[in-house]
Amino acid sequence: MTLEVVILAAGQGTRMRSSRSKVLHEVGGKPMLQHVVDAAAALDAARTHIVVRPGADDLKAKITGSPVWVEQAEQNGTCHAVAQALPGVDEDSTVLVLYGDVPLVTTQTLAACAGAADTGAVSLVTALFEDPAELGRIVREGGIIQRIVEYKDANAEERGICEINSGILAAPKRTLSALMEQVGNDNAQGEYYLTDIIGLAVQQNIPVEGVFAASEMEVTGVNNRMQLAEVERAFQAQVTADLMAGGVTMADPARVDVRGRVQASQDVFIDVNVVLVGNVVLGEGVHIASGCVITDSTLGEGVRVEPNTVIEGAAIAAGCTLGPFARIRPGSELGEGAKVGNFVETKKARFGRGSKANHLAYIGDTTLGDGCNIGAGTITCNYDGVNKHKTTIGHGVFVGSNSTLVAPVELEDDSFVAAGSTVTSKVGKGDLAVGRGKQRNIQGWTRPDKREA
Repeated sequence: MTLEVVILAAGQGTRMRSSRSKVLHEVGGKPMLQHVVDAAAALDAARTHIVVRPGADDLKAKITGSPVWVEQAEQNGTCHAVAQALPGVDEDSTVLVLYGDVPLVTTQTLAACAGAADTGAVSLVTALFEDPAELGRIVREGGIIQRIVEYKDANAEERGICEINSGILAAPKRTLSALMEQVGNDNAQGEYYLTDIIGLAVQQNIPVEGVFAASEMEVTGVNNRMQLAEVERAFQAQVTADLMAGGVTMADPARVDVRGRVQASQDVFIDVNVVLVGNVVLGEGVHIASGCVITDSTLGEGVRVEPNTVIEGAAIAAGCTLGPFARIRPGSELGEGAKVGNFVETKKARFGRGSKANHLAYIGDTTLGDGCNIGAGTITCNYDGVNKHKTTIGHGVFVGSNSTLVAPVELEDDSFVAAGSTVTSKVGKGDLAVGRGKQRNIQGWTRPDKREA
């Protein structure tokens, strides 16, 4: 039986107190709804239908995966929401209903829920909560699920039940459609609850199967900023646990944030207050000190990143050292053993093997050969106010401190730039460039007197 997924994402999320759609708030750097879409995608579903409010252009612009967008003009409960999607679902399929604000649900749990429905049953995901608060309760008799009662409609005994309904369920489409047609709105909210189909299924001797989630957090929905923070911490705890299981040492995993996908080899060390964003690859023995932010970059074996360094869109070869307080901007490529030191900024800069800029420099739109030394205070003037221009530096070049290289310009192999020079034309192989005003010493010079206010 084919599988089709329906994700409910039309809620306003007023308790978030935000102009942004609730399901677009991020967990681990990714919208909550995208987490759910990705978990469903791993099931190989024929189609994924997302039920949204009218328009919902913000969701359509952010969510990937080519879902079928379905509008719910009026919000009359979860049963009404699912009903908007069912006309586009194949009659012979199993329907799996998910929620866009439950971002930590796993593919394994969803597969178990969908698999149980393939036998003709109505299956639902439940969980045991230490404090169920106002969640819907699972009512069992003799261990068999009988119905779900919403908190507002529950009596005192029912509110004492700790097994909750996650809202996630699956059923053959024909069964689901038939049960939904019988759902009424005689409840405290005057809404059509999808959960009412459980009691109806029991009455009609349709099997009801419960699938336990692995943890509370897997089925925790996000309705406010506090819950968002709790889910974020749970997500980060799982990600860092996976990294440590693969051989990464963390000084304090509670103070490392991953907002993307990290591939890490053995014996990587990550200190506190490190943020990894996008796609990050860390080679064996990489050492990342505190306060660093690394985005969409690859760090080779043995790279050392000193404190408070920012790396974005860069490829760093083995044995390099960066920082402290360095900024490596997109397009930077550092060859083996290169060094970018404190308060150095690079942008679209390629450093050859062993080349270094130890401190206080800006290297932009520049190619350096092997074994170059860039002195403190050096800048490449790559922008003329309209266009960017390139600086080309050969092998073994030495640039003295406080030099200005005005692009486009070339420094050939083994050339030397005297400190304090402004270089505007090509420097030949092995040549010394001196581009500075002649010093004058004026004898008998008198300092100006300080004027009274």
